[in-house]
Amino acid sequence: MASPTSDTKTQVIQTYEGHPTFSCSKCSAVISLQDELISKAFSGRDGRGFLMHSAVNVKLGRREERSLLTGVHTVADVFCVGCNDRVGWYYHKAADYSQKYKEGKYLLEREKLIKENAWKLDD
Repeated sequence: MASPTSDTKTQVIQTYEGHPTFSCSKCSAVISLQDELISKAFSGRDGRGFLMHSAVNVKLGRREERSLLTGVHTVADVFCVGCNDRVGWYYHKAADYSQKYKEGKYLLEREKLIKENAWKLDD
């Protein structure tokens, strides 16, 4: 993983021109399409979170077992490649069968995202 002081903006590779997205609130790198949203009814470390099918321009931290509101999960923190800010976590594995639907999904923290609607005004 790049150091927090290194310039990682050159690593931002994926954009979605003209599509509604969620972007990093710190550096504006696109993190996910709004179409990838599964649920807004999740809690992150710092408040509300969004469960997402996928994310781009992110890198995963170390895999660890974490006790969350819904039980023990194997997760990895998710960092923006543009600025190294932690934007949420990735669910590798859920211990409880009722939580298996989260596996392979991302929890992105609402406070770390900007909602970009890509609206265009007619001239």
